[in-house]
Amino acid sequence: MEALSTPQSPFTVSVFAQRFSSTPRGARLARHLALHVLHDWGIPYRSDASETAALIIAELAANAVTHGRVPGRDFDLRLTHAPGDTQVLGVLRIEVADTRGERRPPGPGELAPPPLGSGSGHGLILVEALADRWAVLDRVPPGKTVRAELDLLY
Repeated sequence: MEALSTPQSPFTVSVFAQRFSSTPRGARLARHLALHVLHDWGIPYRSDASETAALIIAELAANAVTHGRVPGRDFDLRLTHAPGDTQVLGVLRIEVADTRGERRPPGPGELAPPPLGSGSGHGLILVEALADRWAVLDRVPPGKTVRAELDLLY
């Protein structure tokens, strides 16, 4: 009996990874550089996908700088764009990793709204609202990675 095989069309997964200083300037640079990379990958500036990714990257980078900062250590940004099927243009994965492991933020479904009148504490609530999926992961070397995924539709 002959085995039937279905040919798969080739695809390319695009990856960008960069380390940034754990400063407000590093967080801004991460967002700006990421938008240039996404544009080069065919996700145009000011498109819904680009604007959503910019907000998520800004929040995760700001959290890494504010809550995940360890003096002398940087944070990492990793973007991955994988092609999709006939319904989805692809998946954009955004990962921001820092070296502080003992201050792990709550994960999906665990977020509590910040106290009324507080000027902070809304970042991960925004990520949860915008991302199709997200998670907080341990990483080696010590630290954590916050991952958010966006389904890019036609």
